[in-house]
Formats: sequence, structure tokens, C-alpha cells
Amino acid sequence: MEQRHFSGKSHWYHETQSSLCPADVLPLVPEAAYADRFILDLTLSPEQLAEEHSWISAAREASETLLPDNVTVTRLHTLSSYDRLSTALTVAQVYGVQRLCNHYAARLAPQPGPDSSRESNRRLTQITQYARQLASQPTLIDSAARSQLDEVGLSVNDIISFNQLIGFVGFQARAIAVWQALQALPVRWLPGLDTLQDAPAALFNGEGSQWVADLPPLELRYARAEQLEVLSLSQPLRPLLGMGWLLAHDAPALAALNQLIRLLWQPAPTHSDDQTLVMLLSARINGSPSCFAEAAQLWGGDKSLPDALRNGERALLAWSHNHPRERAIIQAVQLLTRAPDRFSAAHLQPLYEQGYSPSQALRLLVSSGLFGWLNRLKLGLGGQA
Repeated sequence: MEQRHFSGKSHWYHETQSSLCPADVLPLVPEAAYADRFILDLTLSPEQLAEEHSWISAAREASETLLPDNVTVTRLHTLSSYDRLSTALTVAQVYGVQRLCNHYAARLAPQPGPDSSRESNRRLTQITQYARQLASQPTLIDSAARSQLDEVGLSVNDIISFNQLIGFVGFQARAIAVWQALQALPVRWLPGLDTLQDAPAALFNGEGSQWVADLPPLELRYARAEQLEVLSLSQPLRPLLGMGWLLAHDAPALAALNQLIRLLWQPAPTHSDDQTLVMLLSARINGSPSCFAEAAQLWGGDKSLPDALRNGERALLAWSHNHPRERAIIQAVQLLTRAPDRFSAAHLQPLYEQGYSPSQALRLLVSSGLFGWLNRLKLGLGGQA
């Protein structure tokens, strides 16, 4: 195989090496590049758009922040438009939501790729591997994986932005999957493909897991006014406890995340046990002990639930037999977290039977994508003390 540098990328997947292509090729669905940056080509009713306008607008702004059409590359911000869009496509591939794959493949197609040097090839390979692992098996990310990003030239600012981008695309994938289910659209299911495997139970043996950053936080003496402003807004948000000064390296991304948390997360005392259950499930599947411990403190229902979750699928199934409302949430969130491409209208029916309206089901399930984003920030940027 011969290294190449050409601008056309016709597939959902991209390669770091390929045979030479005699002419530029078009993406499979070129018009997908011009769809709405968050809801893509889905058609929402005027009532839905009005009811969900606030957080959809915030999510759209997050997309524009993390995946702009043009990026100015500097010494401290080396992630190009190609790097960002190829990462988004890699994450979309992991989750298999076809609309998302079409969109990012179409946007990636006209971008000039990196040169064909050994260094550029190694850098793209490392970025792609990290993105795929954080999306599909987050517990594989450790200090060695972060060091490898540093070795191929990513700055601390880059690594923060990179992890935010991966978390956002996972959030988007789950929002799109829920909307498709609400509209009873057919899902793409390919038998034999692996789904996200639950994190090992051993990670959750400790009662109070303390998270510590593995990268240097922003220093006060170097903080710009924009960074200080977004930090003041993030301080009251419990999900960002301990992460603010680290995430402030990329102030616009932190501001976008702040806004989504404010709109989709219900703080105490209005925080509901239903959403806490979603937090617990997301942290347990993705493997974030600190997020799990935080959710366990918020949980106000049957006190045996956290232990059942720690002990795995069989224990949780036994617990849910006597809790039909929670069982409906568990079944929907587990599938949406593990395999969003397989989530369909049938998986919403148990929630409706428990009294959820379509709008309530949407908000609850979309919050699972937000918690998955936060889980991946914790796993991608630090570890347990």
C-alpha cells in the first residue's frame, strides 16, 4: 500500500494509508453535509421544535464550537478541521447511527488531508485509535494513552478539545437515535457487530471513588477574562465538580457544556430519582467510578440499587423485578448506551406504559447521552486517586 494525500473520502471509514486514487470521489450522501448541525436531516414538528428549542439550540452551538467549518491552527491549538471531522466520523462509526455517519463523511470529504509523511501518518493513527477506544471502551484510556497523544504533538488544549469533541458526538448519536425511535423510523442493525461491553465490576468496589486530573489545570495567572467568566458559571454545577479549571483550557467548549448541563440536568432539590438512575446506569456501563459514587449519593430510592448495579447484570435484573418503572428506564438506557444504532420505537413502549409522555421520554433518554459525555471526560482526562 502506498501513502496518499487526496481530498476525496467516499466512505464512512477513513484510512491512514491507501492506494492512490486517480480522481477525487464524492461522499456517499453529499447533501448530508448541509443538514442541521445537530438534528441533521430529521424533521421535527413545530410543537417539538418549540418545546425542545432551548437545549437543541445549545447543542447546535456546541457543534459549531467543536466542529466549525474552518479552524485556525496555532502552536497551542493544532487540531485542524480534518482532525476534528475525521474524529467525529470515527466516533459516529463506533455508534453506527447512519445519519451521523453520512453527515460527518460528507463534511470530511472536501477537507484537505494531512501530508503523507511518517509523522503525520502516525499522528492520525494515534488520534483515530484514541477516539475509537474512548467511544467504544472508555476504560481502556489511561495515562499511557494520554501520553501517546502528547508524543504525536497534541497540546493540553488540544487534548481537552479532543475529549470534549468525542463526548459531544456520543451525545449527538444518542439524541438522534431517540428521535428516530420517536418517529418510528427503521433502524440499521447489522448482526454480529459488537456492542459496548459493561465496565468490569471490580472498578466499583470502592465506596467513595475520588477523581483526580491527569493533566495540568489552567493557572489563574494565565487565565483570560473569557476563561474566568465561564469558570464562574461552571462552579455551581455539580457534574463539573473538580473539572472546571482543567476544562477551562477550552473555554468555548466548556461554555457549551455548561449550557447543556443547565438545560438537561435537574439539580437538587428538584433532581428526580429517574434521572439519578440514568446517571448510575451510564456510569456503571461506561466505567466511571467517581460519576457512579456521585449518583449513588443523589439516589433517594431503594437503597439496594447501587449494590445491585455494582454486582452486574444478573443482580440488577433480579432487583428490577419488583420495580416496574425503574425496569422500563433500565432497559431503554442500557440499549441506548450500549448500541444506539439498535434503539427503536419498540424500546420506548415500556416507558409509555409507565406514564411517560414522548417529550418526557426524550428528555430522560437524551440526558443519558449527556452523562455519557461527562463519563468520558472523567475517564479521558484523569483517573481514580
